[in-house]
Amino acid sequence: MSLGIVTLKKGEGRLLKSGSAWIFDNEIASVTGTFDNGEIVLVRDFDGYPMGRGFYNSNSKIRVRMMTRTIDQEIDEAFLRMRVKNAWEYRKNTVDTSSCRLIFGEADFLPGLTVDKYEDVLVVESLALGIDRMKGQILELLKETLAEDGIRIRGIYERSDAKERLKEGMERVKGFIGPEFDTSVEIVENGVKYLVDVKDGQKTGFFLDQKYNRQAIQRLCRGKRVLDCFTHMGTFALNAGIAGAADVTGLDISDYAVAQAAENARRNNLQDTVHFRAADVFEELPKLTEAGEQYDVVILDPPAFTKSRKTIKNAEKGYREINSKGMKLVKDGGYLATCSCSHFMDADNFKRVIGQAARSAHKRLRQVEFRTQSPDHPILWAADESYYLKFYIFQVCEEK
Repeated sequence: MSLGIVTLKKGEGRLLKSGSAWIFDNEIASVTGTFDNGEIVLVRDFDGYPMGRGFYNSNSKIRVRMMTRTIDQEIDEAFLRMRVKNAWEYRKNTVDTSSCRLIFGEADFLPGLTVDKYEDVLVVESLALGIDRMKGQILELLKETLAEDGIRIRGIYERSDAKERLKEGMERVKGFIGPEFDTSVEIVENGVKYLVDVKDGQKTGFFLDQKYNRQAIQRLCRGKRVLDCFTHMGTFALNAGIAGAADVTGLDISDYAVAQAAENARRNNLQDTVHFRAADVFEELPKLTEAGEQYDVVILDPPAFTKSRKTIKNAEKGYREINSKGMKLVKDGGYLATCSCSHFMDADNFKRVIGQAARSAHKRLRQVEFRTQSPDHPILWAADESYYLKFYIFQVCEEK
């Protein structure tokens, strides 16, 4: 079978040539051959120079997602096995693999695919048509690879229910792949037990990317009074509690999240020191300030305030406001942990906004450390979309 051929315009493909996996619709001069969306095509530069192979989709603005830079490399079972094995070996070398992200899309050279492991359960999210066609085979190869290390996967659940699927001309999908199983899965991370709802929890059920950031706040919290904002399942709050915090309050706008967090506190025998309540953080923080409340440690882990470049200005306002309000609640010499999980709020912009918040709150910041996402969410240079989480710990000092 002869493959379709995609030829780039002269001067285009700059992202591709710098290491990205994406080719956009406006970068293509011509498409020749007969093939279906989702199938592999050859990619050539304007002068015929071979660029590699990727899968094509005319429904998407990202027309081609590259699978290999080798023009004669077959995208077959042996190739996919190599990709899967490389991803697993990398995790074994860099993170606690009891629960971790096994496949992180473009950063693992399997564009559009996410696979998370929660103990003996896999959760998969597929956001691109070409990788969707390979999904079943990749999951079988993953199970085989894990089995070689004595890990038996008892079930797989699909959470391909994001709106991005619609941009690829695909339907949103959610459900079991293979036999049904109990979708409430207990995991242990940093010594904390959680019950993860892989069926109805956010994203794939749990935010694994903050694993070592949660661990980093433990050493600050022993004997301390802690406020955890946007607590979700209580993750930062429970890390504070297990580290020996004297009193921890977790806030979240979702009653469902608060109920999950409270159950997780009971699961860790922390219900006497770690408490949760439903509240709008933006409204609650000024009330706490007015009431004269002060904390040794304040943690801000908000959802992404922007998912596009068009709304960055509003996002900046949100981050500035929440950080200023959070700083006012930190005792002199206490600590603030703050983060942004938006790819579009880049590191320089986030740093600038925090500085503005400090000036507004009349606080001086001493940086303890700067961190990013856990290594199982690797940042692939030249694939900017793979770098999204920025996490700071500061000591907050009064202006004197």
